[in-house]
Amino acid sequence: MDTETRKATTALRERPQADVLIIGGGINGVATFRDLALQGVDVALVERSDFLSGASAASSHMIHGGIRYLENGELRLVHEAVTERNDLLTTAAHYVRPLRTTVPIFSTFSGLLSAPLRMVLHRKTASTERGALLIKVGLIIYDSFSRGGGRVPRHTFRGRRRSLRELPDLNADVKYTATYWDASLREPERLGLDLVRDGVALGGSRARAANYTSAVGVDGGKIVLRDEVTGEEFPFAASVVLNAAGPWTDLANEALGDATRYMGGTKGSHIVLDHPELMQATGGREIFFEHSDGRIVLIYPLNGRVLVGTTDLEHDMSEPAVCTEEEVDYFLDLIGHVFPSIPVDRSQIVFRYSGVRPLPGHGDMAAGFVSRDYRIEEATLPGSDGVPVLSLVGGKWTTFRAVAARLADELMSRIGRTRVRSTKGLPIGGAVGFPRTDAERDAWVHHHLSDFGAERGTRLLHRYGTHALAVAASLRQDAQDAPLSSLPRFSSGEFRHIARTESIVHLEDILLRRTNIAFRGEATPEVVEEVADAVADVMGWDAATRGTEIDRALAAVHAADPVAV
Repeated sequence: MDTETRKATTALRERPQADVLIIGGGINGVATFRDLALQGVDVALVERSDFLSGASAASSHMIHGGIRYLENGELRLVHEAVTERNDLLTTAAHYVRPLRTTVPIFSTFSGLLSAPLRMVLHRKTASTERGALLIKVGLIIYDSFSRGGGRVPRHTFRGRRRSLRELPDLNADVKYTATYWDASLREPERLGLDLVRDGVALGGSRARAANYTSAVGVDGGKIVLRDEVTGEEFPFAASVVLNAAGPWTDLANEALGDATRYMGGTKGSHIVLDHPELMQATGGREIFFEHSDGRIVLIYPLNGRVLVGTTDLEHDMSEPAVCTEEEVDYFLDLIGHVFPSIPVDRSQIVFRYSGVRPLPGHGDMAAGFVSRDYRIEEATLPGSDGVPVLSLVGGKWTTFRAVAARLADELMSRIGRTRVRSTKGLPIGGAVGFPRTDAERDAWVHHHLSDFGAERGTRLLHRYGTHALAVAASLRQDAQDAPLSSLPRFSSGEFRHIARTESIVHLEDILLRRTNIAFRGEATPEVVEEVADAVADVMGWDAATRGTEIDRALAAVHAADPVAV
């Protein structure tokens, strides 16, 4: 199997040292890897599973400023997040788009007194409902943070009559709606992969990133890495180490011989529905609102489906994070609260997923009030000659570039390096040269992909950004390329290209993270078999391995499904 993953792991084993070793291939780890590579730093990254397969894969698929964090008093974080959101609308335009967001409001004055108490006490008060005046104040502050960005329109307020005219399926008890703009993140895992590939391209042989490679111990001041495919272990030396393992940060430190207690992440689950009536009811916008328990939740059209989330529950990291039947009941109830005339049941759920937020330990503080900001903790690698280990505690998807910039500066200060280039405003991966308007996209497809036809060319651009050029070149050389009979919006040649160039190890990597096949509920046994057939030769799978990969992929895709009795 001579794939990109094997090449990367071999490169680590053949040159087992770097100035910086990053442990964790989630969004903050890969963004820091890219930043350091841009500065010319000798950097290596290892991820025990697939890139972007942990907390970063379990997001609500949004790039947002976090308006609700204003209530926690986290003004700095909200300002930073709004600024980064505006930047990503340009630097990641292939996957990040403006998202119209509407808040149904059922009272006028509720929350004016309790909100300040919640901000100070960080716990629920007698009244948790946020009324129109409180939301209006929050949106004015939120809009003020966008000044100078000019990326999205300002908020608007509507009364009951106009609200129901725009969204006729809304709960008739609604008094107002407030509409503002954030941004959607259509393919989070692919954006993370773009960061990895950017780092490798920018850094050359000095930037190495290997998934399915874990840090399992320390020996003689060096970190022991394990190739999770072959089981081989080897020592690796670094001048400074970054632990960016997200909610597993304490477990990663424990493997390095340092028992820390930094983390206290909470679980968030989502369900995905194939429900055209509910999709139409949203009016193509996110519905973002307060449920009866005070939790802020969402109903969100995405990738031809409707995403519903999210919970905020305490979680034991020794247990897998799964979306429970109780959480599904909660989601069905919240949909009924906003769209009471639209029937929804479990049969319409095509996918469910859950993850743990990388939040700091918070004692008795209510989960919803735990800070979403980030900090850096420092220790020394046990048994080493003073090798620093920096642990990232916290961090949001939206602020990954800013977090990475701060981490990169901290890491470089330990090795006597300084920044030579900012990542602000730097396009990511397939956003380089990406056409911004519908007319520009049509012209781009006509110019570059006319031999594929307008429909397929547009689909390739939508799926890969301007990396579609490389995909198309590969497809032109693939004499066996043909649409899948079970899923014709993909072709077999696309999967072979992914297998050769996108660091996959298992079939599930394609279904869950390189495509939205699982998200859309399309990972049927027939589709999974066809995808396996397409990549088996590239991956070097014999008949037995192919069968094992199919079974493993189906189990991974349906891991959160209720067990049939």
